[in-house]
Amino acid sequence: MSQNLRQMALCEMVHGQEADLFVVMTAKEELTTREGKPYYRVAFRDAGREVSFPVWDNSPWAAECRESWTPGVFYKVRAAYRDTPYGAQLDIRKIRPAVESDAADGFDPNMLLPHSRHDPAAMLDELLRIVHDQITDDGLRTLTESILLHNRDQLLISPAARHHHHAFIGGLLEHVLSVTRTAVFLADHYRQQYPDLKPPLDRSLVVAGAVLHDIGKLRELALETAEPVYTPAGELIGHLLLGRDIVREAAQAVHLAPETLLRLEHVIVAHQRLAEWGSPKPPMTPEAMLVHYADDLDAKFNMIYTILRDDANPGPLTSSKNVLRQKVFRGSEN
Repeated sequence: MSQNLRQMALCEMVHGQEADLFVVMTAKEELTTREGKPYYRVAFRDAGREVSFPVWDNSPWAAECRESWTPGVFYKVRAAYRDTPYGAQLDIRKIRPAVESDAADGFDPNMLLPHSRHDPAAMLDELLRIVHDQITDDGLRTLTESILLHNRDQLLISPAARHHHHAFIGGLLEHVLSVTRTAVFLADHYRQQYPDLKPPLDRSLVVAGAVLHDIGKLRELALETAEPVYTPAGELIGHLLLGRDIVREAAQAVHLAPETLLRLEHVIVAHQRLAEWGSPKPPMTPEAMLVHYADDLDAKFNMIYTILRDDANPGPLTSSKNVLRQKVFRGSEN
């Protein structure tokens, strides 16, 4: 397919340009016009741009679109890029599913998916520095470091969720690092605010709990297609208990006080607080409470950010058709 045309990224193309490109199909919706004529609205994307356009019933691609084009599948496409009054579109010349041998032409599934704005390796290095510098309990520090290092490769690419927040390559690290920074701040603030708390707020436990609160997502989610999917263990058990399993397994090789391990497990299983969110127990220690609110704030703020970035509703308020199911005020000047 690529013998005579330049290989390009979709996000680099300009009006009128024709090229070979790798994309992932993100949507295929069967619709009808006002006159009752059937058509499909499809969408393809790479890491930097998504293009949505109709495939009309009289198109030469109509039958293939209907019968075989599948959202979540990666494709190699030869197409012309068009800017139209209805938005960007692709005039497809050739299309087929991408195969492993396409790697010779630059095909890398991870490069076609949304990524964190931050370098995953740098985020992991910072997280490890926080663990080393801020966890004074030797057992907790060793346990937390060992889990991060053992799962390094997966952590560098894992998303934090399928859809709701940080649902992109490196999203789990971005979320966990942000939660940990906030948790360190909160632990210092409340240790100073309540010096007579008995027992004293365990700062090391707050930090370790923040770092490990979502570690179970490494077993809950898998990057098998263009978007994360739940593993069987993710569907049947969930990341809270899977995270506790990871901690328990790693703790067998570490000298850790039994109650410290129990409190760390509680931070993990209680961090979502509500039964309808998956927690078997609400936060029942000060450390678990701080991690819960640091986690919830970071997830909700990412949702707000994404709504304001992506919502196309005109006017000062966004649509309420979003993950928060509410309008967000962007201001009259925007």
